Amino acid sequence: MEEADRILIRSLRLCGAELPDELQSLREFSTEMIVEAVVRCLRVIDPSLVSGISHMLPPGMSARFRIGMSLAQACQELGFQGEVGYQTFLYSSEPDIRQLLMFLAEKLPRDSSEDTDQPIGKSRALQRAIAAKIREQLLLPWVPPSCRTARLQRMQGSCLMRHFHTQRLMLPEKCLSSDAVSSDVRDFYENYLPPVTAQVFQRAELAASLLERSLADVSSVQEREAEWKSQGLASRLSHEDYWQRKHQRLQKRVQEQLRQCSQCPTDSQFSAGASGDHIDSLKSFGSRGKQEQGKGSQCTRTEKFTFRPELVSSAGLMAVAVESLPSSRKLDQDNRTQQEEEVTSLQQQLEQLSMQIDEAGAEVKKLNLGLMQIEDARKQSELHVAENEDVMKVKRQTVALLSDAENNLSKLQLVVESSTKRIVHLASQWEKHRVPLVEQYRELKKLHQSRELESSRRLSDIKEVHKQIRTAAEEAKRKEVLYKQLLTDHESLPKDVSRAAYTQRILEIVGNIKKQKEEITKILLDTKELQKEINNLTGKLDRTFAVTDELVYKDAKRDEAVRKAYKYLAALHENCSQLIETIEDTGTIMRGIRDLEEQIETEAGKRTLSNLEKILEDYKCIKQENMTLLSHIKEA
Repeated sequence: MEEADRILIRSLRLCGAELPDELQSLREFSTEMIVEAVVRCLRVIDPSLVSGISHMLPPGMSARFRIGMSLAQACQELGFQGEVGYQTFLYSSEPDIRQLLMFLAEKLPRDSSEDTDQPIGKSRALQRAIAAKIREQLLLPWVPPSCRTARLQRMQGSCLMRHFHTQRLMLPEKCLSSDAVSSDVRDFYENYLPPVTAQVFQRAELAASLLERSLADVSSVQEREAEWKSQGLASRLSHEDYWQRKHQRLQKRVQEQLRQCSQCPTDSQFSAGASGDHIDSLKSFGSRGKQEQGKGSQCTRTEKFTFRPELVSSAGLMAVAVESLPSSRKLDQDNRTQQEEEVTSLQQQLEQLSMQIDEAGAEVKKLNLGLMQIEDARKQSELHVAENEDVMKVKRQTVALLSDAENNLSKLQLVVESSTKRIVHLASQWEKHRVPLVEQYRELKKLHQSRELESSRRLSDIKEVHKQIRTAAEEAKRKEVLYKQLLTDHESLPKDVSRAAYTQRILEIVGNIKKQKEEITKILLDTKELQKEINNLTGKLDRTFAVTDELVYKDAKRDEAVRKAYKYLAALHENCSQLIETIEDTGTIMRGIRDLEEQIETEAGKRTLSNLEKILEDYKCIKQENMTLLSHIKEA
């Protein structure tokens, strides 16, 4: 029992219970230790059951009773079938506490107890690592910033904390030794591409940039695999063909977008938006540059606006217009006034030209619409003319044949008969060819359906294999995490404890249990043999007494001495029966005595007397608290 108590105490310490190191048995537990151990276990199992309950007992008795009732209710909600109440914690007995704590220890999560055979998640491993680091830092005393060494500055200071800023890194996407990389790309990667340490502006952003690039690569690979398993397998193409077709589709889409964006805007597009008026004005202004050269101002004569409309773009027009504007700081007042008049006249001309262009554009649209209608009418007329020509040709041939109608009718009948025979002959030949073709078609259709079924089955097998591969990969990762965690736990275990000692102790316990089982089996066999022997002797005794009683009873009628012997025989038999009953009653009494001794030991383990004394003390405390409350009420 002491071994079980030590294991149970170690489990409680792993849950966070602060128990003395010299504690070796549950018999030494106090009320405060029991409450703390139960609360710690419940917090690990289900924190919602003990939310708001402290693991420290308050000094007031009413508050202690409330905590005891709350803990009893939490244990019942958890599924504890034994008897539990506030007395279990406040006036505890060793068997009840052992039963309750063993129940809670069995309910503990496997990753928080000693059972590390089950796998743990990455989050749990990270939490353990964080907890170990925090414990290591908590062991160090806090030092003022001015007195910290370099190591303490790294551990207790914030000098290494940086914002997560990233920059885009350029890395070789393929192996440089492969044939897929061209010589120019290989030369760029080898001679001109700077290392990643030189691609970031600040040294602190290197780790964040590498993490982001690695995450992007991993996510792209995962998305590629997911797309291949979901859409690529369903397309029934090979891996290379699927990605090549997708690449071609993307290339076509990009080319279409570039072709649409690269088309030059037309005159109607120039006049459509708000900026089109300005562009048309600049174009008309440029086209009239030669006419205005003779009568323009000095500025217009020197600048010489000679634009060609077919080469004008929006950006070029704006740039030329900006360059053509004179500088107001270099001109005098007369030139400025003259320029304003010229600008006003030019703006009026531009407005007139824009209106003319709009009217011309509307007229062009109308003409285009009429041209399309005329083109449709022309096509319909051509079709009608072709039909009439065919009809006229047939009629012309018919009229030519009417001159010799009888001969032509006989010839026509011969042609019809020969055509009929020929059609029948062709039909028979076609039937001969059709039957094997139909059979071949049916066979090919069956073969196609069987191949479809086979391909569907293979596709399902491939998906199942991918699923098994994914499961195996997850299992390998889980075992890798478990191995690392076990390795960490092994390194954190005390090195002074020998594994051989624990193994030897376990083997000794197993050997003792085996010996006890052998002794129990031997005692049971001896008891069965003894019971069997007793039954045989009892039967033999009864039979012997019956035979002797019959013989003596026959002679007792004739002889007085035999009559006395018969009486002595009956008295002896009765005395022997009473002796056997006395021996049986003695055995029953001895068993009862042993049961009572065990009950006495059980009651002694329940610490009834100490609990009664504690109850009396608590009763006095409650009376004192009640009197204090009454005095407060009277004063209020």
